[in-house]
Amino acid sequence: MRIVVINHVTLDGVMQGPGRADEDTRDAFTVGGWAAERAGDEAVVGAWGRRLAASGGYLLGRRTYEDVLAHWNTQDSPFRDALNNAPKYVASNTMTAPLPWPNSSLLSGDVPAAVAELKKTSGRDMHIMGSGQLIQSLSPYDLIDEYLLCVHPLVLGAGRRLFSEGFVPTAFAVADVTPTASGIIIASFRPRGSAEADLER
Repeated sequence: MRIVVINHVTLDGVMQGPGRADEDTRDAFTVGGWAAERAGDEAVVGAWGRRLAASGGYLLGRRTYEDVLAHWNTQDSPFRDALNNAPKYVASNTMTAPLPWPNSSLLSGDVPAAVAELKKTSGRDMHIMGSGQLIQSLSPYDLIDEYLLCVHPLVLGAGRRLFSEGFVPTAFAVADVTPTASGIIIASFRPRGSAEADLER
């Protein structure tokens, strides 16, 4: 099983609060909702839709799990049933079972070790959305196989970044790049040293 990150980021790498002003206000972040202006970009919607339609489930940090499911379960949207029906693995050392949303399993204790075991199973790609702390905890162990990033033509100058200070140095192979009409760049990166990346050299 592969682990694939799918996220929106700015040119300066900020991933915090793309969808709504109140989505994530940690560290006095005041510019949440920065991706909303381009939310209807058909190429982006299509790229996410194709990936998530073929998804084997979701691997999420606690905060993203609670926010995403709470939000979409109040919306009249096909995303609601898709998220509820999909397997969800939640990395948290503060939550306890049973988890609040259907088809959810708790990963606690040594989360990288638990994810490594999960990767040994056969199945379709497991996707991470949001979950910056989880991504940074898995990166040193080479547990992430691909980053599908929607890079917005925007610099915020503040906010939590996908690749923050202290991130493990990593070289990537560029698997695909697609510019969109709204100015977003959809780019797929695979860490050098992975089997798929090495085939592309």
